[in-house]
Amino acid sequence: MKLINNIIYNLREDKDLRQLDVAKVIGTTQQHYSRCEKGECEFSTRSIVALADFYNVSTDYLLGRTDCKQGIDVLKQSVTKNYTTGHFLSELFSLNEENRRAVIEYMELQKLKEKFEQSKHS
Repeated sequence: MKLINNIIYNLREDKDLRQLDVAKVIGTTQQHYSRCEKGECEFSTRSIVALADFYNVSTDYLLGRTDCKQGIDVLKQSVTKNYTTGHFLSELFSLNEENRRAVIEYMELQKLKEKFEQSKHS
């Protein structure tokens, strides 16, 4: 499991941000942020949530619990009128494995159908 301080350091470096820039986002000093990023002290829950929102990643990603960076915005996204991504995933995981496979197979068929339709119109 990756450590939160390494993950947050890498996110900051990937965006070419200074520690001071990110410290302002979470309402702390550059010195305190630096100590947290080095693993000398811990980020508060409020800071972790603010960092997740700022970098648009999930708190679980920041905590090293998953490699999936997708933030809460993706789970709130509308898939259809009555389904968000989060609702769709919850419904999908409520099915047994055989039925989940059937849903995936159906999605693959729909992608092939779309490709075929697009090629007809090209």
